[in-house]
Amino acid sequence: MQKNTQPTPYDGLVNFYELFQVLLDAKKLIIGLTAVFMVGSILYALKLPNVYTSTAILSPVNQQASGLSGSLSRIGGLANLAGLNVGFNGESDSKVAQEIIKSWGFVEDFIGKYDLEVQLFAVNGWNKKTNSLKIDDDIYESDNQKWLLEDNDGELREPTSWELYKKFSKGLEIQEDSDGELVSLSVSHHSPYVAKQWVDLIFKEINMYMQQRKLLKVDSNIEFLQAQINKTSISHMESVFYTIIEEQIKNKMIAEATPEHTYVLVGRSMVSEIKSGPNRPAYVVFFTMLGFILSILVVLLRHSMSASRKPSAQKN
Repeated sequence: MQKNTQPTPYDGLVNFYELFQVLLDAKKLIIGLTAVFMVGSILYALKLPNVYTSTAILSPVNQQASGLSGSLSRIGGLANLAGLNVGFNGESDSKVAQEIIKSWGFVEDFIGKYDLEVQLFAVNGWNKKTNSLKIDDDIYESDNQKWLLEDNDGELREPTSWELYKKFSKGLEIQEDSDGELVSLSVSHHSPYVAKQWVDLIFKEINMYMQQRKLLKVDSNIEFLQAQINKTSISHMESVFYTIIEEQIKNKMIAEATPEHTYVLVGRSMVSEIKSGPNRPAYVVFFTMLGFILSILVVLLRHSMSASRKPSAQKN
């Protein structure tokens, strides 16, 4: 007579009860491992230095604000006929400026111009009482102004341009509202004073960069138009070219006289008194839960290995 080997509706419940009993029997191990992870996460979180964020609110300069809308619309058709793009679009300039700020080339020039390598790469904290930066002695030797990073051959080296760029990008954030009317520029650093200083410098540098970009474009247009004048013998076309050149010169004068070329400051940056990171409770919760899950897996793995040995022992 064959035995009924089909599983009963109670098999799953029995297995679940068995696993629960296994975990209950190993509760000391689970609690112990979880406690180790919790204490370790607390100690780790307490060692993390504070980070402060400074934010400036910017408004893109548009055609109306610059006073160019009317004059450019009068010669737009003539410029297109000549093969030039002399329009001024504040929205598109703002988007271009945002991408430039985040670009490797701009960041490299910015860091080099203001000698920010040490403040960016070697700082691991800030002393609030003395308002001084804490330098990581394993990375930079302050007394001798010497970098202690090592390359693959064991030779001392400075941080590479790529390393500086990645480090800078982690603390940089640019956000634009849905209407494109406001842009928030934020920088995070261990020192709130450094964060504010960098925000102000970026605002200054991007306006200067975009101003020079505009001037180079205008100069290129004027040079091209003057070459076309020398080539053409049609008096009407010469008049068109001279009209466009006149407007280009006006654009150049306005650009040179406008320091806030692409952005105007709506909300100036401030020295933050409240840290923006790290989120220490989140670290503790995450690693405590990780320890709890790992301890359960260890117990279940031990039980599974023990159960697999029993049949072989019974056969022998």
